[in-house]
Amino acid sequence: MTPRLLEKYRKEVVPEMVKLMGYKSCMQVPRLKKVVINIGVGEALQDVKFMDKSVEELAIIAGQKPVVCRAKKAIANFKIKQGQAIGCKVTLRRIKMYEFLDRFISVALPRIRDFRGLSRGSFDSNGNYTIGITEQAIFPEIDFDKVTRVQGMDITIAIDSRSKKESYELLRLLGIPFKTEKE
Repeated sequence: MTPRLLEKYRKEVVPEMVKLMGYKSCMQVPRLKKVVINIGVGEALQDVKFMDKSVEELAIIAGQKPVVCRAKKAIANFKIKQGQAIGCKVTLRRIKMYEFLDRFISVALPRIRDFRGLSRGSFDSNGNYTIGITEQAIFPEIDFDKVTRVQGMDITIAIDSRSKKESYELLRLLGIPFKTEKE
């Protein structure tokens, strides 16, 4: 079964992008490559249970087992030793990516307190978009009573595009709410 967001991309977004950007072929329309969800767990240096809980929650949110990231080199100022677990991440592609983005856009974003839209300035030079989330409780999969501490995360949407404008239009047409110009 095809995800709802993928069908929307194929039936509505691609024809609209061809018309809007003046492409000669529908194959020129930018597409989503992957979604990377990253959690930095600095508190895991004192207590390993924080890392285990973060990995468990990220697995529930993403529907895929995360990879534990380890420090490449020691940093004395931060009391980090080489090889120490400092975070976890998961990379979603294809169907899982579209299903996650659909849940994120339609369910999780509206649950953010005082949400007025996402910033337009979070695109990098390649057209990828990064969103910083302050708490994991916005996802309905997380049971709020079982949350031991509030944990933030970064969500990076990698887009196969040539410019920031193309990426912005693609995400806007997919349904991501951006702030208006005056805000």
